[in-house]
Amino acid sequence: MKFRQTLFWDTNPVKIDTKENAQYVIERILDFGNDKEVKWLWNFYGKELLKKVVEKSRCLMPQTKNLWLLILKNK
Repeated sequence: MKFRQTLFWDTNPVKIDTKENAQYVIERILDFGNDKEVKWLWNFYGKELLKKVVEKSRCLMPQTKNLWLLILKNK
């Protein structure tokens, strides 16, 4: 996936390692991503990793965290 610069404003999106920086990518896309990016995220990382990151994240906006905890609980 080619990441948008506006999504990763603090780094060069081309240099992001999706495996090594999984938590960073997941948090950014859940907070600021569009539907296409969230769909990619779901397919690439899977529910279990997303749930783990959301539960332990201290960076997600509270509204985002609550929404995704509810979504992941029901999936």
